[in-house]
Amino acid sequence: MNDLTCVIIGGGHVGLHSLKAIKEETHGMVNGRRLRFVLIDKQSGHMRKMLLFRPAVGQEDIMVPWTHYSFSEGVEFVQGKVTSVDSGAKQIQYEDTHGNHALMPYDILVVAVGSIVRRPEPDRGGIALTDPLAAAAIRERWHANLRKAVCEMNPEERKRLMSIAVAGAGISGVETSAELALEMRREASSLGLNPSDISVYLLSGQKRLFMEGPEKVGIKLDQALSNCGVKVLYNRKVTKAEEDAVQLSNGDRLPVGLCIWTIGLIPNPALQSMGLPLTSDGQVLVDECYRVQGAQGVYSIGDCARIVDPSNGKADLMRAGEGALQADKLGKIVMADLEGRPAPVHKSPSSIIDFFCIGLGEDRGFVWGRKWGLNMFITGKLGWKIRKLAWDKGSMLR
Repeated sequence: MNDLTCVIIGGGHVGLHSLKAIKEETHGMVNGRRLRFVLIDKQSGHMRKMLLFRPAVGQEDIMVPWTHYSFSEGVEFVQGKVTSVDSGAKQIQYEDTHGNHALMPYDILVVAVGSIVRRPEPDRGGIALTDPLAAAAIRERWHANLRKAVCEMNPEERKRLMSIAVAGAGISGVETSAELALEMRREASSLGLNPSDISVYLLSGQKRLFMEGPEKVGIKLDQALSNCGVKVLYNRKVTKAEEDAVQLSNGDRLPVGLCIWTIGLIPNPALQSMGLPLTSDGQVLVDECYRVQGAQGVYSIGDCARIVDPSNGKADLMRAGEGALQADKLGKIVMADLEGRPAPVHKSPSSIIDFFCIGLGEDRGFVWGRKWGLNMFITGKLGWKIRKLAWDKGSMLR
């Protein structure tokens, strides 16, 4: 009998978890047929997107080779970009790194292309924290500004060079601003500058931080950021980043040496060309078992899919934790479908417990959980360890 081919599009944390879950659930065999695995990604390895701010702060390498993973044995890795899915013929078309186009048949297809960082309009200035190259440009810019500040005699200009605005106060903006404030203070001290002159402003268009939870969580998070040296400005958005300042939505002009955009995520635009059914927001339409509507043998999970708990109608958020849990269930669903058994259905993790963890620099973390109406907070070193564990588990490093 012929082998079955399982193709997974996307080597982010959800794609990796899906690969591992399906391999472990099937043991590489289904109904006496060997299951061949192919992972397609435009990167040469797994990029730890959750840590994208790290190269903006230091020189941490956030790429992990595919061969690092024990479950990668026997998996074929293809570097390329999928351009279309023909669910009728059960084949995908992709473009390799040399610009060549090729077709690949599949029996099982998992679309896990995730999300990308939202970019501002090109004329709004600043640097969006979108990829490792942008992160490196941010790091070089603030380092250069601090070196200029050493020789600057004008105190106002020196203060501007030692200031940064982070536009967007989601978890990415919070983590970026906290780590930058701590690292910039360390660097300023090493250059003979006054660390207290470092200013990192976090711009929020909302009335408080962390709209996902109760007000008291936002207040505690604001206090934690203040301890890191971050000042949060509320009800103000950056309308434009100029060379020496940012223009704010309330009419103020804030002198800074750099503006960094962290304005959230959108489903991967690559989905638009694949020919799959999408929501108005650009997410793949799937049922309660992650099956893509009208496409037999095709599944989609993670940020790129609209996944709803059928018991309460609640949609999962674009978060790594949700994606990993979806991947674990996907392995069971795929096996059940291949064997013709009833498959388990999706259940939102938030129906069990609300849980968020945020990194605020080494040995500084913030964890909030809610169960049975009770709020739980963990901060400091333990909060940091929990956040680091989440990062490492998300990229399957432990």
